[in-house]
Amino acid sequence: MDVFTTWHNLPADKRGAAAAIGNFDGVHLGHQAVIDLARGAANASGAPLGVMTFEPHPREFFAPDAPPFRLMNAQAKVNRMAKLGVDQLFQLPFDADLAALEPRAFAQQVIADGLGLDHVVVGADFRFGKARAGHASDLQVFGKEMGFGVTIATLVQGDQGEVSSTAIREALGDGRPRDAQQMLGHWHRIDGPVIHGEKRGRELGFPTANMAIDGLHPPKFGVYAVFVDVLSGPHAGTYHGAASIGVRPMFGENRANCETFLFNFKGDLYGTPLSIALVDFLRPELSFENLETLITQMDADCKKAREILSAL
Repeated sequence: MDVFTTWHNLPADKRGAAAAIGNFDGVHLGHQAVIDLARGAANASGAPLGVMTFEPHPREFFAPDAPPFRLMNAQAKVNRMAKLGVDQLFQLPFDADLAALEPRAFAQQVIADGLGLDHVVVGADFRFGKARAGHASDLQVFGKEMGFGVTIATLVQGDQGEVSSTAIREALGDGRPRDAQQMLGHWHRIDGPVIHGEKRGRELGFPTANMAIDGLHPPKFGVYAVFVDVLSGPHAGTYHGAASIGVRPMFGENRANCETFLFNFKGDLYGTPLSIALVDFLRPELSFENLETLITQMDADCKKAREILSAL
């Protein structure tokens, strides 16, 4: 998959894609429906399948001090799009220049002239251009004028109503990863490199792979049964594990992170990219009287996680 971070000077042989456009935070079932329509347009014309999204998320640009809300970081989105068979991912920089483009200018300068898209697909609630003034119907008008096709996708309904990133955040915040999975169409994942921690887990007999969750919407703090994808290196593969997400109150720390214990694993993962899939919420984050009580609980957590994961 080709990843582009600008709409300027796109090589001639990379122009002409049929592309889905949106923020695609989480790449849930509704997003996948939009991408599938773009896939159909690409297959019909022999064009590459593209996705246009924005970094940072526009919400982050306009409200940088707001609480973290993102379901995935930029790399996690790249990983998910590659799994969906996308040929070209346009992660356009959302900055003051892009935010200032009027809807017509966005359509002309970015879609038509910049990327030379052959066809675009957007959701029915799509907004674009300065002050979000452009609607999906406006894009259809511009497409006719500027030479690109436009398909408007209907919103996807799930068992509990409209599938949305907001509903997924609520499910994760409540400790309901399986409900989130039903809306996502895949496990919710935390992706990133393994960083150095306090190595406290190793001292307790549970060496963990530590990962930052800065900028991400935090799931309910506690312990989860997880699948772990080691994405590169000599240990690449999928493992079962248990992950603790939270601030580690027993040790007086307050910066949230994700610490994962991989079952039946030995090796060094520092700097290695991991993808942690949240499968089941086991218990909330707790503070224990002493280390012996903590270790006993961790043993019980791992036993329960093994049972859950081995049944899937």
